[in-house]
Amino acid sequence: MDIDFPLILVVLTLATGLIWLADRLFLRKRRLADADTGGDAGDEAPKEPYLVDLSRSFFPVLLVVLVLRSFVVEPFQIPSGSMLPTLEVGDFILVNKFAYGLRLPVLGTKVVPVGEPQRGDVMVFRYPKDGETNYIKRVIGLPGDHIRYQDKQLFINGEKIDTTFIARMPPVELREEHLGTVDHDIYLNLAVDGRSGEGEWVVPEGEYFMMGDNRDNSNDSRYWGFVPEKMIVGKAFAIWMHWKSLTSLPSFDRVGGIQ
Repeated sequence: MDIDFPLILVVLTLATGLIWLADRLFLRKRRLADADTGGDAGDEAPKEPYLVDLSRSFFPVLLVVLVLRSFVVEPFQIPSGSMLPTLEVGDFILVNKFAYGLRLPVLGTKVVPVGEPQRGDVMVFRYPKDGETNYIKRVIGLPGDHIRYQDKQLFINGEKIDTTFIARMPPVELREEHLGTVDHDIYLNLAVDGRSGEGEWVVPEGEYFMMGDNRDNSNDSRYWGFVPEKMIVGKAFAIWMHWKSLTSLPSFDRVGGIQ
């Protein structure tokens, strides 16, 4: 079972904040009054209860983490090869939570509009089928776009998206795709039937069509549909570490921006 870390963080922040506030407004005054009544006015202030001391120490830290994670930047780890060659399994990435508007933690409701996803963005979102699992793919289709994928070739609004051959590592072919203003690398597996993932789609308003850069090894919008705006988490913009497994050492060779 996946741990809902955002919910846990919100609950812990709220709980420690309420305990600290209740102590400041009511409990501390009562302790001081009881100490005075007991004739200890000249002694040191009574010791805080352990739970109050713990909450006072952790609340500011939890609050800062909650604000940063919810509204600024959130780290993620790449679990699969669907975005190869752009992102490798074990890449630790940073996601800009501000790029597409400020959203409430847990609920995901946009409260301050800032920007909208652009074609070519690498975007993290919640899988529409369960609303919980985080996916990462590239934005291919914007609201209103007509998307066609045929014989490993992408068309958007009737226009063929050009690619440039880079290398062949049988059975995989490496190409650079020119997607609007974004040039990025993709993998095509020549051993996979060209009809795999074929189809035509019209992107509804308020939704997005997503594809992985590893075109023949990506579970994306070709198979399960569109991503509603409310499912967006943020824009992936940087790799800050690579650590494939606990049996390997962390590496910083791949640190840099995400194209």
